[in-house]
Amino acid sequence: MKKWPFSFRSALAFMHDITVAIFAWYSAFLLRFNFNIPLEQMALMKSTIIMVLAVEAITLISFGLYKGAWRYASLADLKRILAGTFVSSVILVSMLFITNIETHVPRSILILNPILLILMMSGSRIIYRALKERQIYGENFQKGRPVFIIGAVKTALSLIRDLSQSPEWQVIGILDNDKSMHGREVLGLKVFGPIELLTKMYERFKFRHVIIALPLDSYKEKRFIFNLANKLKIEIFTIPAIDDLMSGRLNISQIRRVDVEDLLGRESVELDNSGLENLIKNNVVMITGAGGSIGSELSRQVLKFKPRLLICFDLSEYALYQLEQSFIPDQIQVNILYIVGDVKNELRLRNLISQYQPSLVFHAAAYKHVPMMENDNVTEAISNNALGTYQFAKSCLDLGVEKFILVSTDKAVNPTNVMGATKRLAEMICQGLQQEDGTRFVIVRFGNVLASSGSVIPKFRTQIADGGPVTVTHPDITRYFMSIPEAAQLVMQAGLMGEGGEIFILDMGEPVKIVDLARDMIKFSGFQENEIDIKFTGLRPGEKLYEELIADGEDSTLTKHKKVRVAKARKFDANLLIDLLSWIESSHDFDENTLKESLAHWVKGYSPDLNVKQKNNFKSH
Repeated sequence: MKKWPFSFRSALAFMHDITVAIFAWYSAFLLRFNFNIPLEQMALMKSTIIMVLAVEAITLISFGLYKGAWRYASLADLKRILAGTFVSSVILVSMLFITNIETHVPRSILILNPILLILMMSGSRIIYRALKERQIYGENFQKGRPVFIIGAVKTALSLIRDLSQSPEWQVIGILDNDKSMHGREVLGLKVFGPIELLTKMYERFKFRHVIIALPLDSYKEKRFIFNLANKLKIEIFTIPAIDDLMSGRLNISQIRRVDVEDLLGRESVELDNSGLENLIKNNVVMITGAGGSIGSELSRQVLKFKPRLLICFDLSEYALYQLEQSFIPDQIQVNILYIVGDVKNELRLRNLISQYQPSLVFHAAAYKHVPMMENDNVTEAISNNALGTYQFAKSCLDLGVEKFILVSTDKAVNPTNVMGATKRLAEMICQGLQQEDGTRFVIVRFGNVLASSGSVIPKFRTQIADGGPVTVTHPDITRYFMSIPEAAQLVMQAGLMGEGGEIFILDMGEPVKIVDLARDMIKFSGFQENEIDIKFTGLRPGEKLYEELIADGEDSTLTKHKKVRVAKARKFDANLLIDLLSWIESSHDFDENTLKESLAHWVKGYSPDLNVKQKNNFKSH
């Protein structure tokens, strides 16, 4: 059963529904007996009411009916009422049958009761929402929902025009940080001033909605708006794409409530489309790890530039199947090859490269889950992340691939865990191979991506839906975030700029405290902070408090792209590559602690945690 958030608002809603359940049960008997209930049936009704209430109360709580505010009652609430009522009816009939009471209760009552319950519960919510909106909006209720627009007026003209003509919305005014627009009117609407005036505007006009129609690139600026709106209990809406707004392609039906991705997301990436077209169009491109979060998005982005052939390579058959299904609308004029394979299978890789002769490869295949790789899977992490990279990179070098782009991670910088250390090995391998003539090896580092497999956002969303607690490892832990499309686009841009041997680092914006992210997600889900617990569980094995994009002693320089820098990284002596490879290939012969100690010898700055948990010893009988 899901956790019930014990707020006063939830308690009132629960008591209302209990009262409704009593009335629905009584009304079912009244209707069945034409408002003249026999004495024996009246006694039966009274004797079963406790059972009915218990079943319906537990079921409705379990279906999360008391998490949302009635003022925002929607189709989702109706679905919960329908599902909860159906399940409670099935349980109730079963219990009446088991207790042999079912034979005395007319079957029509068992049909009438859930129907009445659904009508009363949903009807009361609809009426409450209508009355509340009329109370809030007054005479403006019939004109649409009063709303303020927060945005750059010069780029939001099409949105302002459409909203002004919409029966659903009534635009009251605009807030814009552009001082030249303050006090002026746009399409009959006044620009009152900067965003900081939101509180004053609320006190003056009592609106309950704002629409954000500008690219807020600052995490702090977004949090200021979102926290202020949450304090004032204002609903925040946004639009799916700033590019659509600026080009006039936006439809107001696309306006939606903000989510945490909007809080963390940033302005769209400016790409050198001409350069990428020259790099990709009519060429063969291969992507390993193509079924993963970054690999699949790289595949989508590459398709836009019309390669002659796109080879999607992944160990997971299911991930490739999902990728294939997502590409069905996009396959026009592009041949796509889906290859199930392992980057550790050198013969398979060489045969593929020889047969299809890719000119550009993106190597995104890797084990990336930090705690899982830390103790029990050290050998596999080294084998996949390091040996797999060497075999693929060396095959590309020997067979004439023009450019090899390694998708790396900020966890390779001053690594504190096996995953990060093995990704640093992959970087070193590419640095070493670059010293031979032929393939240009380019390395791209970045941090966490939103909504990727294993990331905190899907986990938090599930925990909140279950009623909590939301688990955070440490109060001070921070992470960088960027969207999956932004990361993939910048990887491509860095790959285009790379001449060989560079380690590019992507501008990840500002670090985000994970506990603040958890609080924001709780608010976005319609709860107050005290309704969902946040539990601190302690740092996991190998986990850092904060991530870095360049190592100690390294520096970075600007490039022609504002979101891509070049790290002045430590060099790797190619003469050591044979010794490194020999150690990697023998890694299966050692235990986890020995491997970690050896890994620290190769990766500067890595200090392994040798406190491996003792495994249970099982004896066979």
